[in-house]
Amino acid sequence: MSSETSEWSGFYKLPINERQKKIAQACNLSGEEQALLNLQGPLSLDVADKMSENAIGTIGLPLCIAPNFLINGKHYLVPMAIEEPSVVAAASHGAKLALPEGFSTTYSGSIMIGQIQLVEIKDMKKATALFDENKQKFLLLAQSSAGHLTKYGGGVVGASSRAIKTKRGEMLIIEFHINVQDAMGANAVNTILEAISPQISQELGGEARLRILSNLATMRMASASCIWKKDAIGGSDVVEGILDAWAFADTDIYRRATHIKGIMNGIDALALACGQDWRAIESGAHSYAALKNNALTYFEKTKEGNLKGSISLPLAVGTIGGSLRVNATANLCLKILGAKTSGELAQIMAAVGLAQNFAALRALASEGIQKGHMRLHARNVAAAAGAKANEVDTVVELMLKNNKIDEQAAKDALALLQKKSNPNNVG
Repeated sequence: MSSETSEWSGFYKLPINERQKKIAQACNLSGEEQALLNLQGPLSLDVADKMSENAIGTIGLPLCIAPNFLINGKHYLVPMAIEEPSVVAAASHGAKLALPEGFSTTYSGSIMIGQIQLVEIKDMKKATALFDENKQKFLLLAQSSAGHLTKYGGGVVGASSRAIKTKRGEMLIIEFHINVQDAMGANAVNTILEAISPQISQELGGEARLRILSNLATMRMASASCIWKKDAIGGSDVVEGILDAWAFADTDIYRRATHIKGIMNGIDALALACGQDWRAIESGAHSYAALKNNALTYFEKTKEGNLKGSISLPLAVGTIGGSLRVNATANLCLKILGAKTSGELAQIMAAVGLAQNFAALRALASEGIQKGHMRLHARNVAAAAGAKANEVDTVVELMLKNNKIDEQAAKDALALLQKKSNPNNVG
């Protein structure tokens, strides 16, 4: 297909059906393929067209529920949008093994950091001193642009400055601390920074370049902890195995990358279901792990020989604003979850991440992660081979019995099943 600028100029201005036709023609889509673009689901094409740019359709993911989560004495049903069955199963089982005590969580508050970058400053020492002298004035100026937050009890709560040396010279970074309450806060923070940067630049000297929030939300921390009884999780050997697996990740950067991916499996699935900016959440988590040089989670053995786990990470999430205003399914998921505030949502996410990580480490330390993963994956393989809903379980069992899980094994198992069901069929 051609992608010359002239051919695609104004593509965003076309109605969604015209965009679909243009893509179908350019990519030689079949009628069946074009029909996929017109499938109407929980997110209608009209809403999708308003939510994003150049929309031509929607894409589906399974919406699942992870039960068994008891957090701060409250039971939660956790919605997860994800295609990987082992993630949902692991989160649910990890939470179940934590009963009857469940998880304890805390939240530091909904304060985001917004940054203004000043360059070409002739006298850095003077500029820093001027900021300190005028800090209160700058805070009041910023607060005057935060009316959309103050009516909800939020607003600007602090500011600081720091000089950094870069390959482009010395720069002064002005940081505002903004309480965004139950919003994720990106738009609110950026609006305030845009409004106040001209006067700050004028009074301190230099030129304001970037004016944007930081996704490393170190003033918006969610933490969770839990104790798993050794007898419930497989005994002392499993406890020791989990501790060794965690220590590996806490020390080795290559193992840590996959360890944190396992944590984010659950957090991302919950974030996606509830209409959160999971890219910002991912960025913050990985940046925080790099900043602290740790694996986000911490495991230790109690004096009784049980396993204690904890997690702490920045979680910038919201229960109001953004796409939540038009995404009915995300609002439905928040209702199922029962999270009323951004703080409650963040704490649930932290508990889910800890449960996910525990379950993965336990699988690695005992039977190996692949056995359970492949059993669940076998259902996808069976479905892809053409097994109907009432045939999938039997096809899976036949594949597992033969210790072979792939498309051909699924087709062979399906053929055998259908032959047994209809022995007179010789076609």
